[in-house]
Amino acid sequence: MKRSLLLSIIYISVLFFSTGVYAKNAPKIMIKMATIAPRGSFIMKTIDEIDAEIRKQTNNEVGIKLYYGAVQGDESDVLRKIRMGQLHGGMFTGNGLGRIASQLRVMELPYMFRNYDEVEYVRSRLRKKMAQFLNEKGFIVLGWNEIGFVYNFSKVPILSLEIARSQKWWMWAGDPMSQAMFDAFGITPVPLSFTDVMTSLSTKLIDTASITPYGAVAYRWDTRFKYMNEYPTTNVVGATIVSKRIWNKISPNSQKKILNICQPYFDEISRRSREQDRKSIDVLKKSGIKIVEFDFKKEEDRKRLQFIFDTSRKARESMVGKLYSRQLLDETLSLLAEYRKIHPDSNVVKFK
Repeated sequence: MKRSLLLSIIYISVLFFSTGVYAKNAPKIMIKMATIAPRGSFIMKTIDEIDAEIRKQTNNEVGIKLYYGAVQGDESDVLRKIRMGQLHGGMFTGNGLGRIASQLRVMELPYMFRNYDEVEYVRSRLRKKMAQFLNEKGFIVLGWNEIGFVYNFSKVPILSLEIARSQKWWMWAGDPMSQAMFDAFGITPVPLSFTDVMTSLSTKLIDTASITPYGAVAYRWDTRFKYMNEYPTTNVVGATIVSKRIWNKISPNSQKKILNICQPYFDEISRRSREQDRKSIDVLKKSGIKIVEFDFKKEEDRKRLQFIFDTSRKARESMVGKLYSRQLLDETLSLLAEYRKIHPDSNVVKFK
């Protein structure tokens, strides 16, 4: 009798908390998203703050659930799950965004940007157009952020094309921009998902890869490398997007509030990303990573970089009509030239 009474109390308690208290706190619409960003990163705190603010301002109509650390798979996996309705959105890099609207890749052309001011000048003027490209594909941009400058990491110093061609380079599988670059340099890369990189470094399937300094430390890739090139290969754009299928279920008033809430927080993520990259450079140096420097005063370095710029231009041109239009490419390059005309001293920030 006592056992039956105890079980009844437990059952009622479970029922109460699962349908009562928790139900009261659960938003009417939960937007489920995913990212490859590591769990425990500074991004988590910001997303938690966004979620709390959205719940508050929409009277708990909408909330956000974000899965970290690629637990939902690579960005291509996340996109597939969004299209199947298992997820509603995600935090994507340019690689993932380009799988939806290829035109967005024009914002992260290899060897184009020299510093953050150039990045902000060009991208801030293209964001509205890029958001429209995504909108046409069925996605709403909650906010834009910067992933950061990407650098080549390797086990030997890459000081010539011959050395570069002898390496086993990682390429994000299915990335047409990276493929165009490798083709232009005459390099045959190893296509892999992001989630396979660390294992492939351990098994020596690859020995060279590109990532941000913070990413190298956060994912522990730095433990598999000895060198990092000082000149950045590109600056990666990021955006958090949601499918219109879930977005259209949200009331217009709440939609407006969500869009007003998000961008300032994502601007903070960009600021923190830059800060973390600077700190990570020191971490990399202390861990034994040697920086392969460049010096425009040296003829050898000037020739090497000029060859890289010329080859990158060739790759950029090869993607016209495939990823983006001639008009869009010209507009992007014109904005960059415009900034450099105003700031003739704009250059790459060297590591100290």
